[in-house]
Amino acid sequence: MLIDRSFVRLTEGLVHIRSCAPAEDQGKPPLYMVHASPASAVTLIPIMTELGRTRRCIAPDTLGNGDSVGPALDAPDMDYYADSVARVLDQFGLDQVDLYGSHTGAHICCELAIRHPARVRKVVFDGIGMFSPEARAEYLKHYAPEITPDDFGTQFVWAWHFIRDQVLHFPYFRRSPEYRRTEAVMPPPEALHTIVVDVLKALTTYHKGYRAAFRHKDAERIPLITQPLFCMASEDDPLKDGVDRAHALAKAAVKAILPSERTPEGLKTKAAAVLRFLDG
Repeated sequence: MLIDRSFVRLTEGLVHIRSCAPAEDQGKPPLYMVHASPASAVTLIPIMTELGRTRRCIAPDTLGNGDSVGPALDAPDMDYYADSVARVLDQFGLDQVDLYGSHTGAHICCELAIRHPARVRKVVFDGIGMFSPEARAEYLKHYAPEITPDDFGTQFVWAWHFIRDQVLHFPYFRRSPEYRRTEAVMPPPEALHTIVVDVLKALTTYHKGYRAAFRHKDAERIPLITQPLFCMASEDDPLKDGVDRAHALAKAAVKAILPSERTPEGLKTKAAAVLRFLDG
């Protein structure tokens, strides 16, 4: 499965897109995929190579991440990010799609489904953070600090530890045994490098998507989704607790905790579950 790369232009500037499609059109709705913070759609490539065998997949770098332009606002909310997706769909001439959102991407998909219901057929949440008011306040204060380059290049050291520590602890800034991720498996340095480079590309804007997700009133908004919803997460996802919470709030939802996608078998299992939902 070949992944193509392109750009579309919004009023803010250029949005970077990864996409793939089967050799022959199988008549299935396109799948618009929204990645987790803080990297880019590069993290979706493994599952795109599975899902793209039967349907067109479109995966942008969200505004302020990867190779996409930053948001026009200093403190964009989820309404803004959902609107940006609708404008990307306009650029592709797509009237209706299925949605797949991971972490921050799930919050964006939530708002798009509510604000533009005719444009969304089905929704997949691949991990969604649903936090207490106290946790939200803590994450807004500590999780995604604003970073700018300095004379000593400390941003390079910060970015590496920011990404590495997320693998080891949740939340990553609480580096004590009780917050250690017991299922954590350190990715190879090449994988960490790829994500760190994406964060450095968007150094001054990466935090905006995170903060919009932490401010999102998901418990109030999820019940407003009218489309069929699949709430899922991998067993090693630190946000897997959000699956039960989101499922309980939704009007028409199914849920699953799936094997880790770090293995080829787990990746195929995850992709098969998504396809059963989308094709069912």
